[in-house]
Amino acid sequence: MEPIRLGILGAARIAPAAVIRPSRRLGDVTVTAVAARDRSRGEAFAAKHGIPRVLDEYRALVEDPEIDAVYVPLPNGLHGVWTMAALAAGKHVLCEKPFTANAEEAAAVKAAADASPALVVMEAFHYRYHPLFKHVLELLEQGAVGSVRHIDTRMCFPLPMRKDIRWQLDLAGGSLMDAGCYAVHMLRHLAGGEPEVTGARARLRSPGVDRAMEADYRFPDGVSGRTTCSMWSSHVLNIGFTVTGEAGRIKVFNPMAQGYHRIVVTGRSGRRVEHSVKRPTYEFQLEAFVAAVRKGAPPLTDTHDAVANMTVIDAVYRSAGLEPRRPTAPS
Repeated sequence: MEPIRLGILGAARIAPAAVIRPSRRLGDVTVTAVAARDRSRGEAFAAKHGIPRVLDEYRALVEDPEIDAVYVPLPNGLHGVWTMAALAAGKHVLCEKPFTANAEEAAAVKAAADASPALVVMEAFHYRYHPLFKHVLELLEQGAVGSVRHIDTRMCFPLPMRKDIRWQLDLAGGSLMDAGCYAVHMLRHLAGGEPEVTGARARLRSPGVDRAMEADYRFPDGVSGRTTCSMWSSHVLNIGFTVTGEAGRIKVFNPMAQGYHRIVVTGRSGRRVEHSVKRPTYEFQLEAFVAAVRKGAPPLTDTHDAVANMTVIDAVYRSAGLEPRRPTAPS
């Protein structure tokens, strides 16, 4: 069977790790084209990563008959419009997180995807496909910590460059969007349900743009939760989560599992430290995308999940006294 022909929208820094290197290791996907509005940048990117074709416009890429699927790593505010454009052109889509600018736009994309059931639309929460997270869910199901009482998830890293697109309000930027979407997603999937936001506190980098966000939650079964995220705060680097139960806790450092990670389980039988495989999360994610396209395997991060995640993100912004992000008008 011929590999899936994948096109990349934009010469994004995340693309080599997310799809280019994994595609070469897996062999079921080949990156055949990149589209960049800056032709010279696109050509330099293609030359560096061995991509055979460079297109001048995003529209040309999504409508190219020699492309089967599109990877969307554009600024947050452009995710929705170009995912829908790719769907309209009959392409499968792997869209970077956060799925869209807000829940309303996510619902519109879901409706477009539902109208084309033969096409796969998958949000790129790569950690969700790694055996590490699957193992933690199995531990919880087996009662390793007893009944869960509280879940704390954290995604904090420094982003000092003031001109980075992730700081721009008109591109749907902010720490909750770029870092916090992971924390919210982990919280929901660890709890296995949808929470109510009970409070949120933002620290701003510029008007309307959060550099850090902390939020509290309550789930229908009484479990409480907290997410902490930042791109500039005293939490310089803090990536992980802690699940506390009536009989112990599970603490995970670096669930992204690209390099060093650690799972610490403390329960009735004592304390133990575990590790998962070090194979990159992005490889598992691309394998899942291929399985969805080739075999119809349902993605763990489908459009229904994406709408739910964006709904919580919108609620956090409102609770913190900020407006949900808005889509960016394509130029």
